[in-house]
Amino acid sequence: MLEELFVSRVRVKILQLFLSNPQESLFHVREIVRRVSEEINAVRRELARMEKFGMVSSEWRANRRLYRFRKDYTYYRELLSLVTKSTGLGGAILKNKGKLGRIKYAMVATRYFKHESSEGGDVDLLVVGQIVLPELQAIIADEQAKRETEINYSFMDEAEFQFRVKRRDPFILRVITQPKIMLLGDEEDLLSGVVI
Repeated sequence: MLEELFVSRVRVKILQLFLSNPQESLFHVREIVRRVSEEINAVRRELARMEKFGMVSSEWRANRRLYRFRKDYTYYRELLSLVTKSTGLGGAILKNKGKLGRIKYAMVATRYFKHESSEGGDVDLLVVGQIVLPELQAIIADEQAKRETEINYSFMDEAEFQFRVKRRDPFILRVITQPKIMLLGDEEDLLSGVVI
């Protein structure tokens, strides 16, 4: 099964395109070629293989074949996590983690990565540890400029986080129990002591 996931550089680029742009559900072959900067035959070959394995589906509209990544694909969630950790905000945090201080936990709301709208009080990013705030703010400002949208984030040290978890702070409980992708730290450890 794993051999169907990462067989070529072209496949990796196509996966990144589909999974980092879930709001754009359908892609035409020529658009994929343009956005991944690969040869059209290589892209067609990979799309055919991906469709064979059930990763993508295609449909015809107005004489054009359009492709979409299947959310019911067995490894969808895992691939989404990998792409989150290698591109955009998640990739920037992991690439610069040494400059950011000593981070115990960093998590991104799945809703944020899927470009779904948030409600008041929702947090897109939570970072727990000894944070170098100017570095974190620079990464967030850069990503906000790229996405042209505000990123709701929260940061705190471990002592404050543990205190708020023990006090069953509604804000913290909502943030850590929402669907999320862990960038740093262990999710079981994050949720230990939380009785829902």
